[in-house]
This record gives sequence, structure tokens and C-alpha cells, in this order.
Amino acid sequence: MDPVAHTFTGATMFAAGLRRATPLAAAALIMGANAPDVDVLAYFAAPFEAIAFRRGWTHGLLALAIWPFLIAAVLLAWDRWVRRRRNPAAAPARAGPLLAVTALAVATHPLLDWLNDYGVRWLMPFDRSWYYGDALVVVDPWVWLVLGGVLFLTYSSSRLAIARWTVFWVVTTFIVLAAGALVPFQTQILWLVGVAALAAARVRRPEIVRNERTLERAALAVLALFAVYIVATSVATRIARSQVRDGLAALGIHGVERVMVGPAAGNPFAGEVVAATADTYYLGHWRWLAPTRLNLDGDPLPRPRGAVYDAAASAPEARKFLTWSRFPVIDTEPVAGGAVVVHFADARYVGRRGIDGPTVRLDSDLHVTAAD
Repeated sequence: MDPVAHTFTGATMFAAGLRRATPLAAAALIMGANAPDVDVLAYFAAPFEAIAFRRGWTHGLLALAIWPFLIAAVLLAWDRWVRRRRNPAAAPARAGPLLAVTALAVATHPLLDWLNDYGVRWLMPFDRSWYYGDALVVVDPWVWLVLGGVLFLTYSSSRLAIARWTVFWVVTTFIVLAAGALVPFQTQILWLVGVAALAAARVRRPEIVRNERTLERAALAVLALFAVYIVATSVATRIARSQVRDGLAALGIHGVERVMVGPAAGNPFAGEVVAATADTYYLGHWRWLAPTRLNLDGDPLPRPRGAVYDAAASAPEARKFLTWSRFPVIDTEPVAGGAVVVHFADARYVGRRGIDGPTVRLDSDLHVTAAD
């Protein structure tokens, strides 16, 4: 998920009581919750390097075992050589609890990333397979509102904190409202009501932010609610996959090999469908509350194969893209002299939200002449 969701997850665990585990627990939880995303540095490398590299080495089992020790070691060194030199009276960080809370925070990261349809490679480096939860979008406004709400009430006791939170709520409200057709109108209204309710609670009930036990219980309740939300959307996705298969069979579409019911932004009652047969992708929408739950979109897409695809797929940029692509598709464009231009994409994002693939140019003998 997005960095805000990861950060809020670590911070909410701190607010829920892990603050008492050891000094520097806050730093351990927030650093651990975000550490695997160090692979964003791959975006500074060659084109499509990040797509091929991200959510792999730094998110897999080996990294999950190493990150807690690395982060705890850095924090213990900071504690010894900086923090306690500045304040000799400060209680020292405790190595065991610090390692434990860091490990817990690190473990939340690939779990949250698995929830969306982008995917994560849990078993790296032992197995490069991708795993998909298809339960939540990468940026989920309900996660921002619920986790951010309890943190706002917990950490808004100073004017500076209130100013920072005001900026956060203004920016996220703009994002939710500016998303247009991606976020349902009902979600936008509920978002505004939720933000207004948080502001009213802070202004009308200032004693809330002074009651540590109340806020701790609220943070625990929010984490429990978040867990229920994850379980509910994950189970609903699996039920929807089964029902999509039944719906396709009723339409005379058989031999379905894979089905994705990807999450819709801000709407847990809807999903985006990609169903793959041996030679075709079927795209559509799923609506839990509609009389007809499955609706297919336009013409199906052919699964790419053949000499042109094989030649284009040999380009380094295409290989990197295909390392990540779940439902690869191509669009071919003949040009003068028998050459052809091949555009790669993924059926998850065709006509929806774009992650564009590379463009590969082949000569008349199907040799790669350019790729970008």
C-alpha cells in the first residue's frame, strides 16, 4: 500500500500500547513498517527496472528476517552514541523489545502490499512467484480516515501538531474529491462527514486528547477494525472470483484459467474483473449490490503469442515488464518496410488506471531495433 498507510499502521500500533515496550519504539515501528520500500530507489535506474525489481528482494522472506536486526542495530547505536549522550538521564532502549516491535512492524509491510492487485513476491529470493490479495487498492481512503483519525486525536495536543494534521486532511480531501470517477460520490460524501466528525470531536471534546487510556483503547479498536476490514474484503474477493467463474460459464465462456476481481477505489462493494482463458482475456466489472453482478466490457482481448510477440518480448525492457505483468497484452502497429511496433500493457490497467509497458520496434526480420 502507499507510504501513508504503512506509516499509520506502525504509528497506530505505537499508540495502541507498544509505546511502553521500550524507548525508541515509535522509531522502530515506523521505520520497520516502511523499510521494505527502500526498493523505490530502483526508479532511478533504467526504464522498467523498478517494475522488475520492486516488491521482491526487499519484501521477501530473507529480507523479513534481516530487516528487524538491521533496524534494531541502527537504533541501538543511535541510542548509545547520540540519544543518551545528549540526555544521560534517559532510560536506555531495550534490545529484546526493540527487536520484537521492529519485527512486528516489518511483517505488516508485505502483508499490506499483498492486499492489492499489484502483487508482492513473498518468497524471494527462493521463489520469484507473485502473490495477489486483490482486496484493497494501493491507496485506500478508508485506511487513511480510520487510522489517521485515531492518530489525529492522539497526537494533536499542540498548535504545531494541529497545523500539520490540518495540512494532511486538506491534502487528502483534495485527493479524494479530485479523483473524480475513480472514487464513488458516496465515498466522497462519507469522507467529508468523517473528517468533519474528527474535527468536531477534537474541538468539542478536548478532554479526549488528554485521556491516554481512552486513546489507547481507541487505537486498539481501530487496529481490530482494520483487521476485520482486511479479512472481510479478502473473503469477499474469493467468493467473487468463484461467482465470476459461474457467471462466465452462464455466458458460455468456459476453460477459465485465472480470475482477478481487483478492488475498486473507495468502494468495497465493487471490483474490476479480468478472466483469462487459454487464448483470451475478458474484462468487466463486479458489483455486489447490483441485480446483475457481472458485466463484461466490450470486446475481449487476445492473449499474446506468436513470432512477433516472442521477438518483442526478447527486448530487455519487455523482459523486465513481463517479470511483473500478470495479464500481458500487446498492440501491434505495422510501419513502412514491413517493420512493426509492439506496445506492451497489462490487462489489469487497460482503459482504467495506467501502468504503461514498453514500446518495442522490430524490423521486417523481427529483430529488435529499438525499445523504450
